[in-house]
Amino acid sequence: MKISFLVPSAYGMRGDVRAIVNLATELASRHEVEIISVKRTRETPFFPIDSRIALRALVDTRPGGRHLLPRGQVRTEVALWRAIRGLRTDVLVTTRPALSVQSARYAPRDVVRIAREWTKPTVPGPIRRFYPRLDAVVTNTVHTREEWSKLLDDELSVHDIPDALPSGPWPRSRMDNRLVCAGGRLVPVKAYDRLICAFAIVADKRPDWRLRLYGAGPEEKRLRALVRDLNLHNHVYFMGATSDLPGEFAKASIVAVPSRHEVLGMTVLEALGCGVPVVGFDAARGPREFLRPGRDSVLAAEGEGEVEAFADAMLALVDDERRRMVLAAGALDSASAYAAARVARQWQDLMYGLRSR
Repeated sequence: MKISFLVPSAYGMRGDVRAIVNLATELASRHEVEIISVKRTRETPFFPIDSRIALRALVDTRPGGRHLLPRGQVRTEVALWRAIRGLRTDVLVTTRPALSVQSARYAPRDVVRIAREWTKPTVPGPIRRFYPRLDAVVTNTVHTREEWSKLLDDELSVHDIPDALPSGPWPRSRMDNRLVCAGGRLVPVKAYDRLICAFAIVADKRPDWRLRLYGAGPEEKRLRALVRDLNLHNHVYFMGATSDLPGEFAKASIVAVPSRHEVLGMTVLEALGCGVPVVGFDAARGPREFLRPGRDSVLAAEGEGEVEAFADAMLALVDDERRRMVLAAGALDSASAYAAARVARQWQDLMYGLRSR
């Protein structure tokens, strides 16, 4: 079976890209797999692509390139339309509503068309109009599946399959470093300002602990200023972006996830895979969807006093090595649900079922 994944860009540092690369890598051991990137923004992908996976880009947006059509949306839409209409594959998995609408409108009728969704529906008009032409929607959590099922009103089958961790061997934390880590894009929704303010409380009481932030983004300048204002320059370190976040998490004893909406959760899954307990916020659309609080994690209440609550959650683990070790074992157990082989089998069964239907 030939499986094609269509993504906005396979070259960026995003959790959804990481999730697709993990799934595609596992499926490539049994199927012909390709990743189609609408845009190519850099020379090589941020996350390494397995040599068994064919990678092609529709529009090259790297600086300095020459193009037949002018830069911009028109060139992208024309390239996307041509690629979808001429697609020769058995299964097409699209990873954004805009791409899924195009798949519904233009993909050949003999192609199984699946929309992969991580967030709740945000453009209901086009979705209600065109999604019934697809074969299925697949979400990464039960909660998101329920939101999509309600919108589509049984006009299309909606399934939930979690994101996959890459195949092992995985680095495993020895839980002996006095280190808290956090990773992801430095953007407002990740709320690293909450983490830094909470860690100021931790550092004041336990000055031998450190916080490392991995990632890059538009919030970096503001966050660095916050670290300076709180006099945390000896406690909080900006480590830059890395394609090997698990390798860095394996050096930590706690992984902090302060985001306001952790709808993807790859950071959470990678922490579990390294056997590191997670501290996060107990939000409506937060890490709870991927965690088992009290067994692999500690969650703090959002709202009034949330910074102090997050600091208390971290301090509870900082001061209790035995509890950290118990949660670390629980994290490894939780990670088994996201093993690449297990997740890929769920996708494979769904694809075969849709093809036979």
